[in-house]
Amino acid sequence: MLYHLGYVSTQTRPLSADDLVALLKQARARNQANGVTGLLLHREDSFFQVLEGNQEQVMQIFSSIERDPRHNRVEVLFQGPTATREFSDWRMGFVELDGVDVDRLPGFSDFLASGAGPRQLLKEFTETQRLMLLFRSMQ
Repeated sequence: MLYHLGYVSTQTRPLSADDLVALLKQARARNQANGVTGLLLHREDSFFQVLEGNQEQVMQIFSSIERDPRHNRVEVLFQGPTATREFSDWRMGFVELDGVDVDRLPGFSDFLASGAGPRQLLKEFTETQRLMLLFRSMQ
């Protein structure tokens, strides 16, 4: 059964660009070995991640994330069976949102500039907003 899980978390310490690259490399290797795909968004001190694959593998990876000392305040936003993968070609897609000047992006929407903190912003993304964000980051 294909399963997906999305969560937000807060980093426990400042992470440099090198730290984020190391985290991403680790996630990609683990995910490829387990047949898991997904997406990782980072903004200021918050993460939003989607994992998709076999339920047992997704839950094992998520359990390790919950124990990871780099994360706290881990909160599941959705989980359950899914008909298809949203990120079938991605071992783990990554989008760094810090420093993105959204005012300069075509079709600007102020949903990224709302008064909410980064954790709340990532938590409140709808599926459509996540896809819009991905599209924006690829331009």
